Formats: sequence, structure tokens, C-alpha cells
Amino acid sequence: MPGEKMEEALNGQLNAELYSAYLYLSMSAYFSSVNLPGFANWMRIQRLEEISHGMKFYDYILSREGRVRLTAIEAPPTEWESTLDTFEAVYRHEQKVTGLIHDLVDLAIEEKDNATERFLDWFVDEQVEEEESADEVVQGIKRVADATGDIFIMDRELAQRAFHPQPSGIEGGLG
Repeated sequence: MPGEKMEEALNGQLNAELYSAYLYLSMSAYFSSVNLPGFANWMRIQRLEEISHGMKFYDYILSREGRVRLTAIEAPPTEWESTLDTFEAVYRHEQKVTGLIHDLVDLAIEEKDNATERFLDWFVDEQVEEEESADEVVQGIKRVADATGDIFIMDRELAQRAFHPQPSGIEGGLG
């Protein structure tokens, strides 16, 4: 069972993951409104990944006999200046989440909570991928910035992204 401080921090991260899903759904709606369905799809898939991440925290808290405490999710922005501005915001957001995960690891070490530290290893690796994925799109948008038609080619490519859920490894008799 995690200590009170660790449980509170894990619940905070659960909220942060659900906020991320909400943010990406808002970005999907934005891209739909500017007729970029591929970019909207990328964000919808990202939303599913974030919900999956949140559920990993949810299941982990329960598996450790902790108490899940759901709190209000902050309203995300709804407007961005451009496609590039939106994806730069994604990249910055993923960097922020990386910092939150690192803070959790530091707390697990401080609390001598080896189980939580090991649980968080997956998220440390995942955040490297998340930042890389967002930056890859940012760089792609920058490359095609002067060629308007190329953004639509990129949009078609992003429409191909699909969600591949990964089990948390602790689901089952919980919930």
C-alpha cells in the first residue's frame, strides 16, 4: 500500500492523464473545425492513449489497496493560431507530463516505494516516445510550412494513425 503522500500524487497524475485526454479531444475538435481530419484523427488517437495511461494509474492505485479519488478536470483551451502552434503546444504539454512523471519517480524513491518506482518505469519510457512523436509532427509541419498543399498530404498521413491499447498488466478482478 502506498503512503498517503504517494497515493495523493498518483491520484494527481491520474487527473493529469485525463486532462491530457481532454486537451487532445479539444485539439481534435479544433482540427475538425479547420477541415484537417487527419490531424483530428491523430489527436483522437492520442486521447485514447492518454485515457489508457490514466487507467493504468487507476488500476495501479486499486491494486495497491489505495483509494482512487477523481477530481475536476480543468477545461482545456479550444483555439490555436495554426497547425504548428497546436503541435508545439502538444510537444510542450508532453514535456510537462514528463516532468510530472519524473517528480513521481523522485517521490517513490524518497518514500522507498520500490513497487511504485518500478511501475513508473513504463511511463518514463513512454514519455520519451510521446515527446518524440509530437516533435516528429512539429518538424514535419515546419518542413512543409511554405508549401500549402503539403500540409494536406501530411494530413492524409496522420489519418492513418491507429490506437493499439497496451494492457496495464494489473487489470482483472479490479473495479
